[in-house]
Amino acid sequence: MNSRNIEILKLLRKEAGMSKIQFVEYFGIPMRTFEDWERGSMHLPDFVLKLFIYKLEQEKLIEPHPDWTGFEKSKDQIKPSRKM
Repeated sequence: MNSRNIEILKLLRKEAGMSKIQFVEYFGIPMRTFEDWERGSMHLPDFVLKLFIYKLEQEKLIEPHPDWTGFEKSKDQIKPSRKM
């Protein structure tokens, strides 16, 4: 279990000023899934957390946070796996 992801998820929701119900409705995820993530009984994939952070930052619901920099990559670091 990645306890860092769990803590960041909790902080994201609180910083966005959302209740659990508001958060799950905003992202369209089942309440049970969200509660399992928060309890640590189900794995929260890094990519899902990254998408939460991205959407909340883009919609100006949260400010970028230095503790979450491990989830960000610059465009220079993202390279396609093959040319199309």
